[in-house]
Amino acid sequence: MEHRDIKIMLVEDNPEDVYLTKKVLRRCKLDSKLHLAMDGQEALEALCRLADVGDDLPDLLLLDINLPVMGGIELLRRLKKDERLDEIFVVMLTSSNMDEDIQRSYDLGANTYLVKPISSDALLLVVQNLFEIAA
Repeated sequence: MEHRDIKIMLVEDNPEDVYLTKKVLRRCKLDSKLHLAMDGQEALEALCRLADVGDDLPDLLLLDINLPVMGGIELLRRLKKDERLDEIFVVMLTSSNMDEDIQRSYDLGANTYLVKPISSDALLLVVQNLFEIAA
């Protein structure tokens, strides 16, 4: 698959999950423009700063649900209410396979929901879908 470099923000507080996700991104050749945020508040502040100064926002947000300070569901809610940020393609990337988390994520506007650990194939499919939607 030919693709341009995409900017990805990973919002994850677990160092092991960060490592594993980076490994999958490297395998998919998608790690060149990766930004890491350790919690929802840090991610929201970084995204708002980018929007305020007119810098390019991430194309893809990989978002865990269980985060300190501000959880993934609350971050998703805030992103989708902010017209500057609501177009970011959001993938819930979490260990939760609870039906209520899945449904709530989709209800709030998540584009995809993946349960960790993710495979390279699953991530590549997500990226392909991102480019089809953007086209």
